[in-house]
Amino acid sequence: MSFLSAYRERIADGRLVEDAGHTEALAALNTLEEALNTMAEPGFSLPFTKSDNKAPPGVYLWGPVGRGKSTLMDLFFQNAPVEKKRRVHFHEFMQKDVHARINRWRRAGPAERKIIFGPVKGNDPIPALASKIYDDAHLLCFDEFQIEDIADAMILGRLFEALFAEGMTVVATSNRHPSELYKDGLNRQHIVPFLETLEEKLTVVSVDGDVDHRLKGLTGAAYFAPLEPEAEAAFERAWQKATDAEAVRPRDLDMPGRSLHVPEAAGRVARMSFKDACEAPLGPADYLKLAETFDALFVRDVPKMGPDKRNAAKRLVALVDAFYEAKKRLVFLADAEPFGLYTLGDGAFEFQRTASRLHEMRSPTWGQADAPAGL
Repeated sequence: MSFLSAYRERIADGRLVEDAGHTEALAALNTLEEALNTMAEPGFSLPFTKSDNKAPPGVYLWGPVGRGKSTLMDLFFQNAPVEKKRRVHFHEFMQKDVHARINRWRRAGPAERKIIFGPVKGNDPIPALASKIYDDAHLLCFDEFQIEDIADAMILGRLFEALFAEGMTVVATSNRHPSELYKDGLNRQHIVPFLETLEEKLTVVSVDGDVDHRLKGLTGAAYFAPLEPEAEAAFERAWQKATDAEAVRPRDLDMPGRSLHVPEAAGRVARMSFKDACEAPLGPADYLKLAETFDALFVRDVPKMGPDKRNAAKRLVALVDAFYEAKKRLVFLADAEPFGLYTLGDGAFEFQRTASRLHEMRSPTWGQADAPAGL
């Protein structure tokens, strides 16, 4: 199935909402797909070779959260006529594919380098790394392309120059235009040529429609109780709708001196159990990081709590406060309605404010600019 056919099918069956803000992105991705198709015989996956380097560079989708960038990219990825392809969160790519491999290169001797990277020349890891990445995938689809630290910034220019020289095709989503990446970052002037290369090589498309697809999919479906099969099934349907067409993977968020593990994440939507979210030793900084990173967090198996769960109840308060202040979505599968979650124990009286906030966050207008003020 072609990319456009897959998109239209989802519009027809209601899994996607037609959005004029997608028009330019649809055209750019369709053009890229047509270019890729010309490189292969009909019905065959692309036999890319390093010698021809005819692959089109790709597309860069940018704009506000929730506008469908990741969904469009994932539909393209699923239907792209490329045998070797990979879809990955950009942060994961930099940590596991780039920094980890460069560190391994530096620790290895010539013989081990040859085993890991194949025939190599000199002591520069970037050409060997680009070659290895290209051997594994000829199409790379990056979700949430961003540059957050100087270590990434200093590597990216040379790495992508080498990847494009190999013949790599790149599709990326980002909240920022290429010219705004690493804005005000340390020594930013050193990566300006790379940012200009991105604009030159990739078709840069703004995706900025009026529909927030991610939150729209959660309207009227933000709290499921009690913990019975019917509520569990509805919670699961809401999760499937929110993550439709996106790969769900574990994700580790950077925190000072450590990482915060999120068992399930797809783009800017995540899911955790109550045990992981509130019984683990997390604090306000962790919940602020979750609210900063995700537009919606699904929390399953929230129990009724008594005095023995007072610490978990306090963490739940901090979690709700973080998402409430950020105007982000919380979706709960719980054993009781909000006002029945914690009625006895230290802070039970104060918890009623949290219950009120949970009740308010169930509103279909929650998170919208014209939503009513807090209770």
